[in-house]
Formats: sequence, structure tokens, C-alpha cells
Amino acid sequence: MGRKFQNKKKKAAPQLEIVPLDENPPLPPQRSSDDVVPKKEKWVNKQRVLVFSARGISHRDRHLMKDIKTLMPHHRPESKMERSKTLSVVNEMCEMKHCNKAMLFEGRRKRDLYMWISNTSGSTGPSAKFLIENIHTMAELKMTGNCLRGSRPLLSFDSKFDELPHLKLLKELFVQTYSVPNHHPKSQPFVDHVFTFTYLDKRIWFRNFQILSEDGGLSEVGPRYVMNPVKIFDGSFTGKTIWENPDYVSPSKQRQVLKKAAKDKYVNRVEQKVKHEATRPIRAYDGMDNDELFEDDDPVETAKILAAIAKKKKEEAAKQTPKSALTKKIKEKQLQAVKDVIEKKKARTIKRVKKV
Repeated sequence: MGRKFQNKKKKAAPQLEIVPLDENPPLPPQRSSDDVVPKKEKWVNKQRVLVFSARGISHRDRHLMKDIKTLMPHHRPESKMERSKTLSVVNEMCEMKHCNKAMLFEGRRKRDLYMWISNTSGSTGPSAKFLIENIHTMAELKMTGNCLRGSRPLLSFDSKFDELPHLKLLKELFVQTYSVPNHHPKSQPFVDHVFTFTYLDKRIWFRNFQILSEDGGLSEVGPRYVMNPVKIFDGSFTGKTIWENPDYVSPSKQRQVLKKAAKDKYVNRVEQKVKHEATRPIRAYDGMDNDELFEDDDPVETAKILAAIAKKKKEEAAKQTPKSALTKKIKEKQLQAVKDVIEKKKARTIKRVKKV
């Protein structure tokens, strides 16, 4: 008789239920109204730059400001500021727009452009004033470079920015103004262009290049402009002057010097005209000798004229007395003049003796 084996089913282990995590955890039962609700955001560096201009800038300056706005996605726009307002109003405008940096374009006589860059958070400063020269916008240049709109740039500075003290301050101001914050909502997560700040000829040259390859290939995009630093203040659009450019000459003064040089040229030209009129001969110049030879091309006639001229010269020479006769006549005249003088003196002495 064989044994019967019964297949006993093994009891399975109890499985744990997977409870999905609640994305919105319940709030505490009590919370004070003054407590700030924490928000998890990647955008930590909230630098905002207020980019605007005052009334009176030219069309080229306006296009330059538009190009700078396209390069800086963290900017805030603002309408034109009235020229009657003082610059201290800019701090209040930045506070209303929640901006901690300001870039103001100010035009003079629709020829000259000045740019202010300032740290307006708490009006602590500093602020710098620049004269913008050699402006070339992106529409004018038409370069081959083409970077992504809203991408984050690299900032490249010259070695001079680590040597001179006022350039160190300007470097920190440029870094906080031109650099796009990481994870900014309006920026792209790419780094495909570079801003270069080069110090040359006591000016700061700004260029924008596209990064073509990792080995350093670059292609210029634009815009181009040169910043001539004028002054640096310790406050935001106010305060004491920390640094002043000793080599700065205002563009109106330069134009005045050029006008003065042009005026000197005009005065010299007028003086030359007056001198020419004063020294001009009254009588026309005499003609050339033997002018009649060139009146006729016939060689026979010219030969006759030459023979007549030679005959005339001979007759005049015959009429003239020889040189010895002339010298003799001159001596005789001199002796006669001496005799006359002696006779006059004798006559005077005789008259004096008679009177005595």
C-alpha cells in the first residue's frame, strides 16, 4: 500500500499596500496670518534691471536701447522719463517696479548719449555715468553671428579690470547688471554667447560674440558701443563723487575746438586774399622781346624780321658814344662841379671880410 501525499498549498506572505505620496500635504490645523508660506523655487538670484530713457534721444540711441533689452531677458521696461524730473526719481521708479538695478539713457542735443548704471536697492549705490561713443546697432551691422534669444551670456573682462581700483568697482557693477540670473523664467537654459568688456584708450569697449565651438570659435553678433567713463558716485544717482575721469572732454567742447580750427582756416584765407589784392601790380607786365616772331609761321618773314632787328641794333650802337668818351665826359662834369663849389666858398669869404 502506498502513501498518499497531499499537496498542501503554502500560505502567501501578506503584501504591503503602496500608498501614493500626497503632493499637497495637509496644512497644519492652525497657522498665523503673518507667517510666510515657503515656496520652493529654483530662481534664487532675482536681479531685475529697469531699462528706460529720458526724452530727447535720437533714433539710433533708441535702437541701441532696444538691442540691449533683447540681450537682457531680466529687464523691466518703462516709459520715457520727463526731462524736468530729477534723477533721484529713478530710485522710486525702481522701487515701484521691484527692480534693484537701473540703466538710464540720457540724450543731449540729440547728438550725445549718456548712460547711467546704478544699484538702486535701498539707494545705496554706487552709480556710474558713461558717455556712449561709436554706436553700431544690430540692424546696421548685419553680422553673421546668431545667438538664441534670451540665452544666458558669459562675461569676459580685460586684465585691467583686476588692476585699477575704479575698474574693479565697475566690473562688479557690470556683472550684477548684464548677467542673466540662473533659472530666470524668461531666459533659456543655454550659454551660447559672450559679452566682452575691453579697456583700451581709457575707454571700455563692449562687444557681443556668438560661441561657435568649444575650441573658442567666435562670431560677432552686435551691437557695438564704447563707454567713456565720466564719474562714479557713492549713492544711486546722488552722493559724493568717488572717482572722476581727468581725461574726459565733453563732446560740445570738442565741437567748439573743431569750429575754432575751421574759423582760423577761414581767417587765414581772407588774409591771403587781402594781401594778394594789396600787392597786386597796377600795370600789366611788358611783353616778351621779339614777340612778333611768333605771329607768323612763314620762315622767310621771320628771317626778314630778324634782319631788321639786327640792323636796328647796329644803328643804335653807332649812335651811342664809346665807353672812353663817356668816362671822359663824366670826369669833366665832376671837375666842373668841384670848381663851382670852390668859387662859391671864395665868394662867401670875400663878403665876410668886407663886412668886417
